[in-house]
Amino acid sequence: MESAEIRRRWLRFYEERGHTVVPSASLVADDPTLLLVNAGMVPFKPYFLGEVKPAFSTATSVQKCVRTPDIEEVGKTTRHGTFFQMCGNFSFGDYFKEGAIKLAWELLTSSVADGGYGLEPEKLWITVYQDDDEAEQIWREVVGVPAERIQRLGKADNFWSMGVPGPCGPCSEINYDRGPAYGEEGGPAVNGERYMEIWNLVFMQYERGAGTGKDDFEILGDLPARNIDTGLGLERLATILQGVDNLFEIDTSRLILGRAAELTGHRYGAGEKSDVSLRVVADHIRTSVMLVADGVTPGNEGRGYVLRRILRRAIRNMRLLGATEPVARSLTEVTIEAMGPQYPELFAERQRIETVIVAEEASFLQTLRSGTAILDTAVAETRSGGATVLAGAKAFQLHDTYGFPIDLTLEMAAEQGLAVDEDGFRRLMQEQRDRAKADARAKKLGHADVSAYRAVADRSGACVFTGYSATEGEATVVGLLVDGVPAPAAQEGDEVELVLDRTPFYAEGGGQLADHGRIRLDSGAVVEIRDVQQPVPGVIVHKGSVLVGEVVVGAHAYARLDLERRRAVSRAHSATHLTHQALRDALGPTAAQAGSENAPGRFRFDFGSPAAVPGSVLVDVEQRINEVLTRELDVTAEVMTMDQARKQGAIAMFGEKYGDSVRVVTIGDFSKELCGGTHVGNTAQLGLVKLLGESSIGSGVRRVEALVGVDAYKFLAREHTVVAQLTELVKGRPEELPEKISAMLGKLKDAEKEIERFRAEKVLAAAAGLADSAEDVRGVALVAARVADGVGADELRKLVLDVRNRLGSRPAVVAAFTVVNDRPLTVIATNEEARARGVKAGELVRTAAKTLGGGGGGKDDVAQGGGTDARAVDAAIAAVRHSVHGNG
Repeated sequence: MESAEIRRRWLRFYEERGHTVVPSASLVADDPTLLLVNAGMVPFKPYFLGEVKPAFSTATSVQKCVRTPDIEEVGKTTRHGTFFQMCGNFSFGDYFKEGAIKLAWELLTSSVADGGYGLEPEKLWITVYQDDDEAEQIWREVVGVPAERIQRLGKADNFWSMGVPGPCGPCSEINYDRGPAYGEEGGPAVNGERYMEIWNLVFMQYERGAGTGKDDFEILGDLPARNIDTGLGLERLATILQGVDNLFEIDTSRLILGRAAELTGHRYGAGEKSDVSLRVVADHIRTSVMLVADGVTPGNEGRGYVLRRILRRAIRNMRLLGATEPVARSLTEVTIEAMGPQYPELFAERQRIETVIVAEEASFLQTLRSGTAILDTAVAETRSGGATVLAGAKAFQLHDTYGFPIDLTLEMAAEQGLAVDEDGFRRLMQEQRDRAKADARAKKLGHADVSAYRAVADRSGACVFTGYSATEGEATVVGLLVDGVPAPAAQEGDEVELVLDRTPFYAEGGGQLADHGRIRLDSGAVVEIRDVQQPVPGVIVHKGSVLVGEVVVGAHAYARLDLERRRAVSRAHSATHLTHQALRDALGPTAAQAGSENAPGRFRFDFGSPAAVPGSVLVDVEQRINEVLTRELDVTAEVMTMDQARKQGAIAMFGEKYGDSVRVVTIGDFSKELCGGTHVGNTAQLGLVKLLGESSIGSGVRRVEALVGVDAYKFLAREHTVVAQLTELVKGRPEELPEKISAMLGKLKDAEKEIERFRAEKVLAAAAGLADSAEDVRGVALVAARVADGVGADELRKLVLDVRNRLGSRPAVVAAFTVVNDRPLTVIATNEEARARGVKAGELVRTAAKTLGGGGGGKDDVAQGGGTDARAVDAAIAAVRHSVHGNG
C-alpha cells in the first residue's frame, strides 16, 4: 500500500466517523517556543491547554513534522529520520479510552477491502501504563487482545506530558511483531526493534505539577474535561505494509534513494558505508524540500540553520558517494514526484523550491572546496604532532574564515579518527560575539563603561518612557557622563550623555531611529540631543552637546523632541508595517521581516525571498499600500500577553526575545504586529508611499527602499518634471516615451556600430603604409609608430596583427601607440622569427609601459600595456627601438 493511500484511508476512516479533517499545519510552528512542528498535536496545543475553545469535539489530521536531535543517527539505524508524518485523531471532551482504543483496532485490523490496513491481529502487541487498569481491561475484555500480548510499562515509557505543568496522562502503545528475523521474542518490553511501535494513544486525564524529566513530577488531580491525542507514524506503518526493513525503503524514500544511487553509480545494499550515505541523502533531501515548501530558507540562525545543516549533510554525503557534478536539482525533482501525491502544493511551488535548494548547493560546494583542503591540512598537522583532538582555534578558523559549519568539522574529523575541542571552539565564538556587541555598543555609546549606566539604574530606578502619548515634559537629570565618564557637571561645549528619570525621547530600537530635540534646564542651560540609546534595560541615554550654560546632576529639566522629525519617522514606521503585510499577501509567509530602518520620510525593509521580486508584483504591492491609506484606518496599540497576541494573529519576528507582556500595533483590519515603536494615529496621515525598488542584500534576503509623505511627493514631482522635459524633447505623449526612447536608442546603437565599422576600416587602411615604413634594426623589421588618437584597444590590436602579417617571414616587431582620454595605450606583436632571436612582445610592452608611467604584460607574441603620461609616447617608441636593437 502506497504512502498516499495510507494517508487517504486514515482521513477517510475518521471523517466517516464524525471527525473534522484538519489540514496539516505548516512546518513553521505558530509557537515562539518551537522552531518547527515536531509532533502531530502541536497545532492542537491551544485546545488541550484550554487557551482556545475548538470549533469541533473530534478531529483528525496527518501532520508534517521535523525532528533533528538525533540527526547524527540518521541512516545508521532503521528508526531515526528527520521528516515524518504523524496521523492523529483527537477528542476534546468527547470519547475517551474505550472509544480511542476501539477505533484504532478497527482501522488497523479491518481488511483492505473494507477500508482498513489489514494487519493480522495476532501480530499486534499492546503496552499500557503500569497503573492503568482501565486501559488494560478494555484491550483484554472489549477488544479481545490476549493478556499475554499486553504489557505494563512505567512512567518513562507510557506516560505523556508536555514537559511543563499542564495536561498529562497515561499512554497505550500498539506495536507490530516483525518476526524472529528482527530479534528475540518477549514483546516490546524486551525488544523494540522486533516489536515496532506504530501507534501511541494518549489519554489526557490528569494535571501535572512542576518537575523535570519524564517521571519526576507530581500528579495534582483530574482534568475537568478528558481528551484524546493519538499518533500513528505513517512511515512506520508503510514499512510494515510495504514489506521493507526500514523507513528509508518505503515508496517515497526509496524513489529518492534510487535517484541518489543512480547519480553516484552505487547499488543500495552493496555495502554498509554507502548504504548509510544513501539513506542520509534520501531522508535529508525529503526534509529539505518540505521545509523550503513551507517557506524556510537556508540561513545561519533558527530554522534557517536547521535547513542549511540538513541540506548540506545531504550534499556532502553525495560527494562521499562519488558525485562530482551538482545533484540538488535532480534530487529535488524526484522528491517532489515522490511527495507530490500527498502534498500537491509541491508541484505548484516546484520552481521556487528548486531555486532555493540549487542555490544553497552552489554556495556549499564553494565552501567545501576551500574548507576541506584546510581541514585536511589541520588533521595532518594534528596527527603529526601525536594529538587526537583538533584544536578549537582551527575549528573556529574554518567556521569564521571559510564558512565551514562546526557540525561538519565534527563529523569529518570523526571520520578521520579525531575529536574536536568543542569547548575551545565555542569559547572563541562567544568571544567573537562579545566583541561584536561591544563594537556596536561602542559606536553608539562612545566606548562608555556600561557599569556607569547600571549604577544610574541602581541608584535612580528605570527611566519612564512617556513618548507614546507625549512629545515633551518635565524631568530630572539623574545621570550625567562627559566623554564617557560619569561627572557631576558639564559646561558649554561639552559632549554629554544625559539620563532623565522620565523622557518622551524614543531610544533607537526595533528599526526605528532615535528622536532628536532639546533638553532645557531650570538654570537656563540647553542641551542639543542628536541620539538616544538604551545601553542597559531601563536606562535611556540622551547624547548631545551643551549649547548654553552648565548641566548638573539633580537639576530640573524640560525635554522637548523635534516634533516634525518624530512625525516623519512614525509615518515611515507605520508604512513599514503596511509594506510587510502587503508583501506577505503577495509572496506568502516566506516574506518575513529580516530587518528594517525607519528614518524621517523614508524606510528600508528587508525580507526573505529566494529570488528577485518581479516589477509587476512591486507595483501591485505599492498600489495595495496606497489603497489602504485612502481607507483611513485607525492605528492602535495595546499591551497584552504573548499568548493573547498569538491568538490574535499578531506577527512576531522569530528569534526576538519578548517578555510576558508585549505591545501589539494594529492597523485597522490590515496589519497586526508586535512592535515597540511609535506610529501615526491613522493611515491617512501617511499621505503617500512610493517604493523605489528592491535588491538583494544576501542569500535569500531582499531589501525594499521607499519614501513616505512629503518625501514621496517631492520624488514624484521631480519624476513628473523629468517626464515633461522628455515628452517635449521627443515630441510625444508621456505614454509614448518608452517606445520613442527605445527607438532612439536603437538608432543610436546602429549609428555607433556604423561609426565603429568606419573607424576600424580607417585604422586598417593605415596598415599598408605602416608596413612599408618598417625600418631595419639589426636584421629585424621594426614598425614603431603612433596612430590616430581615440583608437580603441581592439582596433589597435587588429591593426598590429595585420601589419605583422604583411611583413612576411622576416623577423618582425610591430609596436603601435595611441592616446585615449589623455591616457596612452600600446599593443606590441612579434612574429616567430623575431622570437627566435629573443625578441618578446611581453618584455617590450613592459619597457614601453614603464616609460609611459604605467604597466602591462601579455604573451611573447602579443602584449598590451598603458600608462598615465601621454607626453611620453615618443620616448616609449624610442625605448622599444632601443630594446629591439639590443636583442637583434
